[in-house]
Formats: sequence, structure tokens, C-alpha cells
Amino acid sequence: MITLHHLNQSRSKRIIWLLEELGVDYNIQAYQRDTKTHLAPPELKAIHPLGKSPVIEEDGDVLAESGAITETLIERFAPDKLAPPRDSQDYATYRHWLHFAESSAMVPTLLTIFLSMEPNETQFLSGYAATEMEKVMGYLNQVLDGKTYLVGDKLTGADIMMSFIPELLANLGELSKYPNLARYHQHLSSLPGNQKAAALEAEYDA
Repeated sequence: MITLHHLNQSRSKRIIWLLEELGVDYNIQAYQRDTKTHLAPPELKAIHPLGKSPVIEEDGDVLAESGAITETLIERFAPDKLAPPRDSQDYATYRHWLHFAESSAMVPTLLTIFLSMEPNETQFLSGYAATEMEKVMGYLNQVLDGKTYLVGDKLTGADIMMSFIPELLANLGELSKYPNLARYHQHLSSLPGNQKAAALEAEYDA
């Protein structure tokens, strides 16, 4: 059975959603952030040296990194359901968005979050973060114009990976600037698997 080492208020919510969509047996080992530092507890380092989440474990094998977990599980359990055919033109687009979520989209978002915690203005980072946020999210908003999903007309692993970005933007009060992204977020939030993941995350969040 797959064990998901899940940290509250983290990207591992996406892996809960993924596991629900896959319909495989799994269990959740939950961890709580430090209430003062908001960092992961040291117990996660016993699972993986980086001490981060998500991490999945099965029969002694450990795999970290959201994108790697998502690709691996989809290829193993549901390549025809949550990914386009490998020989299709959509497959490269799918891979692009799956990794875009943790690279181009995540960098300015995290910078904006971290800067909001700083008591003083920065000389460079604040302007850089704002420029990158507008560029990256503007691009994503444009791509989503008239679309329900990122690739084709069905849910894929790319959407599950991307779902964390509009959640963070909503928390930052930035989502309303990008109406197509806001609509996309609303749709993803209505899907049963995502709602189940949200309920489980709330259940495990002390």
C-alpha cells in the first residue's frame, strides 16, 4: 500500500487528490507545521533527507518531489485517464504544464509569499517578484481563455499539479486579477476528487 507523508497546508494536498482520482489504496501519515516557524517538523527528515512533503513510500521505496510523484503514479496506474497518449501532440503540452506548476509558476508565487512576511521593503526582490508574477500569471490566464482544462477537454495530472497555484493566489488576494485563472480555480475546486482532498486535508490539519 502507498503511504503519503502529508504536511498540513502544503503541496501534498495535490497528491491526495491524485490518489483519489487513481482509486488506489493508500494511507496518510500526517505531520504538522511548527506553529512559530511554519516549517515542517524534523520527523519528516526520517523519511527523506530534505524533510519536505509530499513524499510517498511503498515497500521501502521512497519518492519525493510533486512532479515526479505525479508522473510516476499516473504512468503506473492511469496513463489513459490522467494523461494524453504519448504519441499525441498534446503529450508535450501536458508535460510542459505539469512541470510549469513547480517551476515558472511557483517561483514568483513563493517569492510574493515570503516578501509578505518581511517587515521591510527590499531593494530588488519585491519589484522582481511583482514583475514575474504579472508575466507568469498573465500568460497562464491568457492560455486558459475559453478552456476548462490545460490540455484537451479532460482533467489531467497537469491540472492537479497546477491547482495549488490559484489556491495560493487566492490566499494572497491576487486571484481576482486573473479572471480566467479564477474561473479555472472555481471549476477545479468543484471536482469531487479535489473536494475529498480538501476535506481530508482539513481533517488532518490540527
